[in-house]
Amino acid sequence: MCNSSQQSLILSTPKGEIDIRSFCTAAEIQSFSFDNQFGTYAQYKSLYTKRETLEKNAGVKGTNVVVALADRRHIVGFGVLAYPDPEERWAQLGPNRMIEVRAIEVCRNWRAFRVGNAIAKMLLAYPEIETKIVYVVGYVWTWDLDGTGKTAQEYRTIIIKLFEHHGFQEFQTNDPNICLKPENVFMGRIGAQVSDNIKTDFKWIRFGIPPENPI
Repeated sequence: MCNSSQQSLILSTPKGEIDIRSFCTAAEIQSFSFDNQFGTYAQYKSLYTKRETLEKNAGVKGTNVVVALADRRHIVGFGVLAYPDPEERWAQLGPNRMIEVRAIEVCRNWRAFRVGNAIAKMLLAYPEIETKIVYVVGYVWTWDLDGTGKTAQEYRTIIIKLFEHHGFQEFQTNDPNICLKPENVFMGRIGAQVSDNIKTDFKWIRFGIPPENPI
């Protein structure tokens, strides 16, 4: 079971302090305002455009919702760490074995201040993370290329560097959605307490071969 004790990190930026909080509850999130830059643009749509989506995620057992707050109450960034849905390939490794970084997003006005890096840190900042394989899937069609002025390949490099800083590495997979675009990326972080058997099963499951006896 996850340690759901909330932690907080204060990030100093030229625009003021940002409070990064982990394991936020639905009630807490409901008390915050949600920046209107999380919305729909000509070439890009935010992963979550409504605060209520974060509230819903926060109500799921084992999920870590991290928010970045300006002025202690205004959400300018968020992250979600959650277990895969039962029908997903990654759930076949067994209960609570793999967990996904489903979202890290920072509104456009705050992207130059390493807020995303702080959110990633707080998503992983609990002891039980070392018993799990954390994975992240980067799909090019979810990236704000217009807002960053980057090409898809440049944005991919940014994602890889961000997660490498937190112990992730790129892994190959034949997952059809990931293979649709060469810029898409699959990365994972294998916890220090993950057994050799689980590591082997993870190697095979990346190519659609489920473990024979998942625990």
